[in-house]
Amino acid sequence: MNDMGNGNFGSYDPQRQMEGEQPQSRGNSLRDRIRRSADNEEAERRGQSRSGYVHQPQAEAQPEAVQPAPAQPEPQQPVEKQVQPKAEAAPAAAPAPAQGNPGVAPPRPSQSAAKPAPQPVAKDEAEDLQPSENATQPIGVVLEIAGSGSMIAIDLQRLSECGDDEDPAIAMAGQVGSQIKIRVGNSWLLASVRNQRQDRKAGSILANIDFLGEGIEEKLTGKLHGFRRGVTRYPVPGAMVYPASTADLKQVYASDGRSAVTIGKVYPTKDIRAGVYVDAMLGKHFALLGSTGTGKSTSAALILHRICEAAPEGHIVMIDPHGEYSAAFRQTGVILDVSNLQMPYWIMNFEEHCEVLLTSNGNERQVDSDILAKCLLKARSKSRLAEHMGKITVDSPIPYLLSDLSNEIQDQMGKLDKATNSAPYMRIKNKLEELKADPRYQFMFSGMLVADTMSDFISKVFRMPSNGKPISIIDVSGVPSDITSTVVAVLSRLVFDFAIWGREEKTTPILLVCEEAHRYVPNEKNADGNSVGTILGRIAKEGRKYGISLGLITQRPSDLAEGVLSQCGTIISMRLNNDRDQDFVRAAMPEGARGFLDAIPALRNRECIICGEGVAIPIRVSFDNLEEVKRPASEDPSFIEMWNQPGGEEDIVLRTVQRWRSQG
Repeated sequence: MNDMGNGNFGSYDPQRQMEGEQPQSRGNSLRDRIRRSADNEEAERRGQSRSGYVHQPQAEAQPEAVQPAPAQPEPQQPVEKQVQPKAEAAPAAAPAPAQGNPGVAPPRPSQSAAKPAPQPVAKDEAEDLQPSENATQPIGVVLEIAGSGSMIAIDLQRLSECGDDEDPAIAMAGQVGSQIKIRVGNSWLLASVRNQRQDRKAGSILANIDFLGEGIEEKLTGKLHGFRRGVTRYPVPGAMVYPASTADLKQVYASDGRSAVTIGKVYPTKDIRAGVYVDAMLGKHFALLGSTGTGKSTSAALILHRICEAAPEGHIVMIDPHGEYSAAFRQTGVILDVSNLQMPYWIMNFEEHCEVLLTSNGNERQVDSDILAKCLLKARSKSRLAEHMGKITVDSPIPYLLSDLSNEIQDQMGKLDKATNSAPYMRIKNKLEELKADPRYQFMFSGMLVADTMSDFISKVFRMPSNGKPISIIDVSGVPSDITSTVVAVLSRLVFDFAIWGREEKTTPILLVCEEAHRYVPNEKNADGNSVGTILGRIAKEGRKYGISLGLITQRPSDLAEGVLSQCGTIISMRLNNDRDQDFVRAAMPEGARGFLDAIPALRNRECIICGEGVAIPIRVSFDNLEEVKRPASEDPSFIEMWNQPGGEEDIVLRTVQRWRSQG
């Protein structure tokens, strides 16, 4: 058969043969199918009918499918110059390939560069759009649509071409965790690549994507602007997939006018600053997660420093169980520990009194609690303050003397008509005498703390007024372990009760940050019945109604109470090595962050995934370096360096033993 009569004769491209490319059948090349889909998209934008797209790799070329439209090449040329402004974005960008012959593959960058292009945009705009060579060329097509995501096919050759681009965002196009965009009408739909797999039949890559949001397409340059979360209009199968450039991502991550603080750089870009919306992050709580050694403490200090710089008159209370953060906030905060905390014992409610004073279990504990409730109420009633208040309860924060409580227990024990023997009374009295005599408990059970100092204590802890030091670090590392949970419970409850009883006042919001949160809000398996888990769980559920923000920092999110992590509107996840922790975080994160979740085990130190209310879309962030004086004392020691510095060990041991003994 004579080739001159074959409709495919005109599809031979000598230049492609000179460059070493193997000729392909038109039906087998995804690159050609992308080109045909682009033709359909352009035809639809001109008001012409589209031919459709079917992802069906064919074994042989179909002659009838490759016949060029006889009358299209001539009228299309002048129209293209009007409907393809995106090709005019930069001097290096070329016009879109000719639409008249769908059998011709799209031009390579070397071909496009040789064609002149008009330059209607300003010079600074053109420089900002420098990577438009690859940004204006599609890399794949949409195959399947679902409510939260879809499937796309990506051309391998286009992927390699984008990989050499100077723009890191375009170089990452199509890879897991990268962003791509799809044109839907006059808008760009932004999506994140979740996973990839090879399509052996078509010689392409199939990828699932998650939709993130949409923005308006700028008519002159094709740029994305006015980005907002959520999707109002979905694409159809066959729509073109384009790489998202750095210029696009700048519009996505740009502040929309809300108060924001910057904490690092957006991966993989070089100059886009990563910011979090403070009001949205704090208004609906946040959680910072990460395995030990990933830089979690330093990252927490960085975030808190940024918040303090943005709001020097704020009110932040941080529970520090290891004494790490004292070094980081000596200049910008107040450090409170057992030496200067001076927490009055009478500020505890009845449940917290029971945790400290009762040692029995089962039925005996119920008997002991009834005795303690009766004696505690009478001791509070003897206060002068109670005489002017009328009716009080066992939970009322009324000052009372420990001696009054002890005497009341003694009096009740001496009565002949008591319902039980003397053993419950002796248990409570002996425990009370032990607390009064033990020097470790003097920060709380000192006889000097009987004065009515509740207002001063709240002002000191909550930083009201802050006087330029908006954060108070509560170092509980020196608190005896048996009452550490009770101390944290008291501080947390004070925050909550202060917000509730201050509803009629114009109270300012308070941020409560809890390090090692899994110790205080454990799951049902590890629950020990302490009141701290109850109050922190209540703050997580109801705190935002009263202006309380909760920040949870933990290395074991799977040990947190069920539902507490799901109450955090913003999740900042660093590397997690444990599979259970990864699954727990994956269940708590929104659907659109799936592609980022897979990168959690592969994150480097001081890198994180942020998703939720505090950011426009889920992002991967490389944290800024923090100044030495602002870092917490949490760095791992160098064993070799420390072991090669002999001398002075005897004095170190003596001083350590002295401090050890002085604390009981």
